[in-house]
Amino acid sequence: MKKSLWVILPVLVMGVFLISESVVNATHSWGNYHWARSSNPVVLTLGDNVDGSWDPMLVTSEADWEQSAVLSLSIVPGETTARKCRAATGKIEVCNDTYGNNGWLGIAGISISGEHITSAYVKLNDTYFNTPQYNTTPWRNLVMCQEIGHAFGLDHQDEIFTNANLGTCMDYTNDPSSNQHPNPHDYAQLLAIYNHVDTGGSEPPCRGKGCNGPNAVEFDTPGEWGRVVERDGHGRPITYVREFGNGKRQITHIFPLAIGD
Repeated sequence: MKKSLWVILPVLVMGVFLISESVVNATHSWGNYHWARSSNPVVLTLGDNVDGSWDPMLVTSEADWEQSAVLSLSIVPGETTARKCRAATGKIEVCNDTYGNNGWLGIAGISISGEHITSAYVKLNDTYFNTPQYNTTPWRNLVMCQEIGHAFGLDHQDEIFTNANLGTCMDYTNDPSSNQHPNPHDYAQLLAIYNHVDTGGSEPPCRGKGCNGPNAVEFDTPGEWGRVVERDGHGRPITYVREFGNGKRQITHIFPLAIGD
C-alpha cells in the first residue's frame, strides 16, 4: 500500500511542459459519506461473492483503488450469498447473479449512520452481462470499478452517457474502452473526503436483513429503495434513499443500461 500520493499534472511554463506535484481540485464526493476511522488509511475488505467470470475484474478494481493513499484494501472470502448480497458492519460485499431484466447493470448500496458508511454491497447483474453487448472486459471493468468506488463515498464525474469519456470509471459512457479505471481526479477526491479522522465508537456488529433497517427488504427494486434523490443527465433515476430513523438510512445507486438499449 502506498504511504503517500502525488497527483501528477502537466503545467505549461514559458512554453515548456513541466510536472507539478499537486492535488486536483476534486468535487465529486457522494453526499460527504465516508467510513469512520481514527487514522488513515481506512482499512476495508472486499468480500468475494463473485464467480470466475468476475474474479479478474475484482482483482483489477482492488489494485486500482489500492493506489489511493487513504485506502488499504484486501479481497477476502465473501460472507453472504450472491443473490441476497447483504453486508455485515464494516464490510463491502461484492456479488454477481442474474438479478433480472430490471434496467440496471450494477448497484452500489451503502448503509449510513449520520454521514458514516457502516456497510456496503455491490451487485453485478449477469442478466445483462451474459449478453454479447455487455459481456466484455471493458464493460465489466467499468461497472465493477464504479460500484466499488461508490462504496468509498465517490460520486460520478459525469452522468451523460453520450459525452466524451473522461478516462475514469466514475463516468457514465456508451463506450467503456477508456473508462475502466480511476483517474487522478478520483484519487484527489478520496484525499479530500478522508483528509480528517473521526472520534467515537464504531457501530455494533450486525448481520442480516435487520442491518439495513427494521423492515425485511432485499433492496433489489425501486419500491424497496425508497425515494428518488438523483437522476442522470438523461432524466433516469439513479440514486434512491430509504430512511429508517435516528440518522440511519440506506442509499442505493444504480448503473443503468447504456443509452439506446
